[in-house]
Amino acid sequence: MSSDNERGLFLAVSSSLFIGASFIIKKKGLKRAGVSGVRAGVGGYSYLYEPLWWAGMITMIVGEVANFTAYAFAPAVLVTPLGALSIIVSAVLAHIVLKERLHLLGIVGCVLCIVGSTTIVLHAPQERTIDSVKEVWILATEPAFLLYASFVVTLVLVLIFHYVPQFGHSNVMVYIAICSLMGSLSVMSVKALGIAIKLTLQGQNQLIYPQTSVFAMVVLICVLTQMNYLNKALDTFNTAIVSPIYYVMFTSLTILASAIMFKDWDHQTATQIITELCGFVTILGGTFLLHATKDMSDTTAGLSTYWGSTASMSHRMSMGGGSSKRPADIESEDSIPLRRQNSFEP
Repeated sequence: MSSDNERGLFLAVSSSLFIGASFIIKKKGLKRAGVSGVRAGVGGYSYLYEPLWWAGMITMIVGEVANFTAYAFAPAVLVTPLGALSIIVSAVLAHIVLKERLHLLGIVGCVLCIVGSTTIVLHAPQERTIDSVKEVWILATEPAFLLYASFVVTLVLVLIFHYVPQFGHSNVMVYIAICSLMGSLSVMSVKALGIAIKLTLQGQNQLIYPQTSVFAMVVLICVLTQMNYLNKALDTFNTAIVSPIYYVMFTSLTILASAIMFKDWDHQTATQIITELCGFVTILGGTFLLHATKDMSDTTAGLSTYWGSTASMSHRMSMGGGSSKRPADIESEDSIPLRRQNSFEP
């Protein structure tokens, strides 16, 4: 591995560590802010006065900057799949810090999400070379991408004004869908700004063009919307559920938006396209497991919630002691069912 790739690998791994930890820090800040003020899940903004939430926000920004910088040293095929590490970091820290638990099938769902996302990213088309911000603007104003952007904005507005009041506190997909849809547009604008900054540093000033300001405004609007509804999702639902689903939807929609805008799929083989479709199916399966088992107890599923519980029972059996306790008694001592979505409500 070249020295540049090593730097990119280090930055990408660091990015995943920071971003994964930021979910937990922000969750702690949101819980603390909810004790003394109006919770974010019901429309409050008291978390803006909570230092711990800002610490999580700064941690996330550091992670995003590290991820952006990694692309300057290593190819996307190396950097992007490592973003899945943030899910593992978030899940481990949620287990240790927040005492949140995932059912065994939920763990399988996480693995499927990671495998599916990695499959898509590894077979994603290469980005085309862009020489000016005006070229990005031409791509962004073509009919196909304008149709996609219009669909995204319309769907987000419908979700915000119709579905959020009715299902926002009971269905995790509502908040995450808003974040992911807006995120796909923000990434396209961030790419445009990155190109503008890169070309400007190379001596071709792109900041004088009005298109650069438009892209910057789109980034600001999309990021603020993302952060608002991500806070609501984190404050309302289990972090171990929010993190992987958000990663899957955000990654999938971003790849789709990039393919429409840059038309990279035109140069792919049938094998690559089929592989990407298989990745999407894997993601859907993992997302279904995560969503379907979030409120499932051990008795309902017929499976042990933790590896620790299984090992403990196996150990008792191997020692020949068995146990005269009923399964319900064993469950009450050794395991805790996955918390319900409203478990953090005061």
